Amino acid sequence: MPFDVKTNSLEHYWLPFTDNKGFKEGPRIITKASGVYMTDHKGGTVIDGSSGLFCSPAGHCHPKIIEAVHNVMQEMTYVAPFGSAHPLSFALAEQISRLLPETFNHVFFVNSGSEAIDTALKMVMAYHSATGQSRTRFVSRERAYHGVNIGGVSLAGLVNNRKTFQSVMPNVAMMRHTWNADELMVRGQPANGVELADDLQRMCDTYGSDTIAACFVEPVAGSTGILAPPVGYLERIREICDANGILLVFDEVITGFGRIGGTFAADAFGVTPDIMTMAKALTNGAIPMGAVATSDHVHDVITDKAAPGAIEFFHGYTYSGHPAACAAGLAALSIYEEEGLFARSTEMSPYFLDSVFALKDHPMVKDIRGIGMAAGVELIDKGGQAQVDLFWNGMHTKFTGNTGILAPMFTCEKSHIDEMMEKLEKTLDGLM
Repeated sequence: MPFDVKTNSLEHYWLPFTDNKGFKEGPRIITKASGVYMTDHKGGTVIDGSSGLFCSPAGHCHPKIIEAVHNVMQEMTYVAPFGSAHPLSFALAEQISRLLPETFNHVFFVNSGSEAIDTALKMVMAYHSATGQSRTRFVSRERAYHGVNIGGVSLAGLVNNRKTFQSVMPNVAMMRHTWNADELMVRGQPANGVELADDLQRMCDTYGSDTIAACFVEPVAGSTGILAPPVGYLERIREICDANGILLVFDEVITGFGRIGGTFAADAFGVTPDIMTMAKALTNGAIPMGAVATSDHVHDVITDKAAPGAIEFFHGYTYSGHPAACAAGLAALSIYEEEGLFARSTEMSPYFLDSVFALKDHPMVKDIRGIGMAAGVELIDKGGQAQVDLFWNGMHTKFTGNTGILAPMFTCEKSHIDEMMEKLEKTLDGLM
């Protein structure tokens, strides 16, 4: 049924992370999309500057994904994942494992990055329970975003994401974030700040290392505005975890699948965690899906503890490993490989970052950070207005507060990058 914004009240759908009252006064509705472009309900063309929400590096409506999902849905629309399975779930788990560090051979399917974080929390708890340890404290970071389920909100270092929700998990300690107000316009990894990793050691000294279960880290803090880790920072975190029996969890929901170099950030930075979460680009955004991958050691400790015939990990979701999502995931991974999109991301990154950092002297710009195919442009003010104005100037970009987050599709050409920068600069000029 066609949608007519003039006759629809817009009352019945409660939009997430949206000023719903303001939206109804000036709705921004997408009616179709293809490649790097979308069409709004007024017939205007909108270039996608954030790959949706980092989800679609291969472009919107890729025909191979559409065909794969269509084909599997003719054979099975649902298979109960508790005690039964279908072939595609095993095939996708195997394909993902081939992309991961050598010691990662086990994948647990969920439906989003938020569910992946809650699942990782439970895996950590199950691991320490299996080893007979009582470790109940988790360490996260200021400015961290780990999804919106209760576990992720508990780990959140973005204050607005949790200040309304007071009944969250206790025993979460926060390390400092790595952004330095004295070092602006840093491209890639900051040279200074490795000492901030020692906050984790201070947690061990303060609370007792034997109370800390895991440290959750976004290798590059994404939703807060693209904060790359200082040189040596992740390596130091890994060292402290190893020395104190703490599990290290990388939240790769944004950084996974070629966004910042390598296949995952673990490759790009040469640091291997114990558990990795992923989502978004796993299916190119076509079907909701996430996953948690564990090292063989974590998996084996949990499963070996269970009695014969017992459920080893008392956790799961009704739609874990849904056939349509698995088909979309297999097709997406095939596209990334066949079209060389991870390599293309690496090749396009210098031109993209050059283009973004060319805005560093604009009067509305406070700071720019960037790595790989991701950049944060922090404005001095008016971030909310900038997002709206930018849309009507023909470009979609995700904003967190005053920071616009650019994450182009890997399929884009230099001309698309130029178009994005022209529209962004025009919007910034209009805010002055």
